[in-house]
Formats: sequence, C-alpha cells, structure tokens
Amino acid sequence: MRQLPALTLSQLDYLVAVADSRSWAGAAATRGVTPSALSQGLAELERRLGVRLFERDGRRRTLAPTAAEVLAYARRVLADTDDLARWLDQVRSGHAGPFRLGMIDAAALGHWPHTLQALRSEHESVSLQLSIGPSGQLLDQLQANQLDLAVIVAPAEMPPGIDWTDLLRDPLAVYAPPGVVPGPPSTWGPWVSFPAASHTRRLIDEQLRRVGATVDVQSESHQPEVLKEMVRLGLGWTVLPVIQAEGGVSPLIRAQPEPLLERRLVAARRNGRLPHPLTDWFIKQLVA
Repeated sequence: MRQLPALTLSQLDYLVAVADSRSWAGAAATRGVTPSALSQGLAELERRLGVRLFERDGRRRTLAPTAAEVLAYARRVLADTDDLARWLDQVRSGHAGPFRLGMIDAAALGHWPHTLQALRSEHESVSLQLSIGPSGQLLDQLQANQLDLAVIVAPAEMPPGIDWTDLLRDPLAVYAPPGVVPGPPSTWGPWVSFPAASHTRRLIDEQLRRVGATVDVQSESHQPEVLKEMVRLGLGWTVLPVIQAEGGVSPLIRAQPEPLLERRLVAARRNGRLPHPLTDWFIKQLVA
C-alpha cells in the first residue's frame, strides 16, 4: 500500500483556511494562530509533500494549480475527522447531542410535522438544529458536512458521495386565479412559480411543456404561501404541491381534477461517514 508522508491535521486545516480566506492574516485569525505559525506550518506541508502549493503574485501568495488535489483531500480528511469526533462525543456522553436536519417546507410542515414532534418528545436530550430551505441549498449543506440528514426533492442526478432513501411521491396540481374558467393547456398561464434553478421548477416546466402549455413565468418565489397569494390576487397561474396549495384557511381550487405530476421526496445523507445515531431512527419514522 502506498503511504503519504506524516501530515498533521493542523497543516491540512491551515491549507483550507488559506483557500477560504482573503488573506493569510485573515486565515491565521480564523484558526487562532499567528501568520508566522501559519506560514511555517504550510511550508512544512509543502516540504513533506514535495510539491509546490503556492505561487507568488506580486507580494501575495496564491494557491498553485498543483494544490487543488491536496486541498480536496484536506477537506475530506477534516470532514471525516469532524464526523468521528462528534460521533465519539455522542457515544461517550450516552446521548445523541446535536442533530442537524434539513427539510423542504412541504416535508417539515406538510407531510411530517408529527414526526418532528415525536423526535422532540422521544429524544429530549437531542439538540435539534432544523434548517428549512429549498432542495438545492440543503443538498449543498449536506455535501459541505453542515447537515446530518436532508429531506429533499430528488434531483435529476444525485451527486457522488450521497446515499438516499425514497420516502413518497408528492403530487402537484395546476391552480388558476379565482374566476378563471380553465381551458385546454395551451390557454394556461401566465405563471407564478418557484425559482428557475429549483428541482421542483425543472419538473414543473418539463411537464407543462409535455402537455402543451406555454411556460411564461412572470414572478418567482421559493415560498408556496407567497405563490398561493399571487394566484388569489390574480397575478398568474401556478403549480404547487397539493398538500400546501389545498391546506390552510384559504385553499386553492384545482384547474383540473388530476395532479399534473408527482415529485420524489427522499432522505439523503453522505455515504462513507459515521452516521448520527438518530439518522436511521428518523428515516424509519419518515418511511412509516
């Protein structure tokens, strides 16, 4: 087996700090060391690796192209080390500790609010850190080791390093402004919808075009309640998850009886990492 020279976590952490900071002084400050100590640690890292990690740009030192692979390795090692440290703390303390959970709004407020309540009541020692946001944002946070689990809309292609469990098919329907008599799909619109970069928006646009509708989006919002209000104000048509559009005190009325499409909701987590002790329990509750 090929072996690396003896690298320290501090050296790898210094490399990540420099990559993420605007200056060496700023990088040193984020790690609580002097610029001199930071420079010495990185010089030793270069010496042990035997490759150049930095280049001179006037008075500034910038990352060399050969540093890219080393930086990616450093980020992986530090993330894995953080996972192991948190897991050991949880095991030694006898409770789960912080559980970093991300969910889209339809999952947290529509499909599984009682599962969140059960988590709080059955695991009182857990410090639940719940993030509500769009799927793309939550997936980025999961990859960056900022979440233990994310309940999201399945993307067209799951990125490497992510495992997922299918949870349910979430129906979405078409809704027209009050007083509008729906005609054939070619007459639908204009639309108010999710932002163009969202997973759900991509699915909606593809299906609308498939049935012969023109996709003319006038306004965008990540928040279904905002889109519902726009429809009620007559600003446009929309396609929303049924559980959100038809819930609450002012439900929307479907433009056609059948849903337009379904989206897959999945529970995603990083593979090859030590899972949070509550991850499997929570996924089982979601599936049940």
